[in-house]
Amino acid sequence: MGRGMKTHKNIEFELENAPPQALAGVRWYAVHSQPNREFPAQHQLENQGFEVFLPKRVKTVRHARRLTNVPAPFFPRYLFLQLDLSHHRWRSINGTFGVSNLVMQGDLPHPVPRGVVEAMIASVDASGLLCLTQRLTVGDRVRLAAGPFADKLGILDRLDDSGRVRVLLEIMGGTVPVRLERRFVAAA
Repeated sequence: MGRGMKTHKNIEFELENAPPQALAGVRWYAVHSQPNREFPAQHQLENQGFEVFLPKRVKTVRHARRLTNVPAPFFPRYLFLQLDLSHHRWRSINGTFGVSNLVMQGDLPHPVPRGVVEAMIASVDASGLLCLTQRLTVGDRVRLAAGPFADKLGILDRLDDSGRVRVLLEIMGGTVPVRLERRFVAAA
């Protein structure tokens, strides 16, 4: 074998002598997917018995003069996977359809800091979308996240208790009020 090649015994030795925090039970790990293959990668990993979390957001797609709101990954090309390095066969993950590789630190997968994925899971709304709500006040500059005015900047004019907002957009030299759901507005 060449000098850079690792044998099965070398890998076992590294696992046995790995720092204890690296093998400390079940942890969340980041998986780098192939371009636009997050959903198939999630499906394939779940079929293998792994617990997978793919944070999603709403994205407005324009095609043939039509606007469609579709779910899209919150972090393009990344999803999260829960595994225990001492029990799971984690090397098979890199060969899964839609997966490029696990995010590594040296020869072992690098765990996501504790609490990060758990906080995102707790922030998922009933429709399965990640809802990181900021505290908005009237007069704040906001960005529209979906709809025909997606990515436009405006001024928050009104908040109501039903979850709807009114945003003032400057279009062609005039101010136009737009009413939409709170989840489609983010601080600019």
